[in-house]
Amino acid sequence: MKHIVHKPYWNFEKEEAWLNEMSTRGLAMSDYSWCRYVFEDAPNGKYIYRIEMLNHMPTHPESLAYLRFLEENGVEFVASYMRWVYLRKPAADGPFDIYTDIDSKINHYRRINLVWTVMMVAEFIAGGMNIAIGIINLNIGERLGNFSYGNLTIGIAVSLLGVMFLLLGAPLRKKIKKLRQEKAIHE
Repeated sequence: MKHIVHKPYWNFEKEEAWLNEMSTRGLAMSDYSWCRYVFEDAPNGKYIYRIEMLNHMPTHPESLAYLRFLEENGVEFVASYMRWVYLRKPAADGPFDIYTDIDSKINHYRRINLVWTVMMVAEFIAGGMNIAIGIINLNIGERLGNFSYGNLTIGIAVSLLGVMFLLLGAPLRKKIKKLRQEKAIHE
């Protein structure tokens, strides 16, 4: 029987933990689209799930080769969304870790952090421009039109989105810093 769950996640590690919890309840994820998970009944704890952000889209030749490599090693590709892939492996096969060394973990967190950073910068630029246009237009007697307060409102709202992306990236930056320190200790 199919079960559909609508649930948003901003943190892939929490999402991964939730998928594994669902697996222990006898629900195996079979498909995903934005905030929409499709589960099928399965034996409790049949699969271990991992989520990974690829360097390229899943249809890119490098990504396809990587996914084939994983498949050859018993990892099943379940679904993808943008550059994110949802993978699973039967729990009976033992532990399922994608990143076993510090450098690969750092690179994965950096890929994700880059997305949040680009979004943050874009939002701050758009917000700043709207605020500047609104202020300038108010100071010149609204000769550019009478949307100054709209520009100010949009600018503030978009800048707040920038703050949200800044906050979403903060835990990743801390993890990267911690992993780099751990790497320096081992070297």
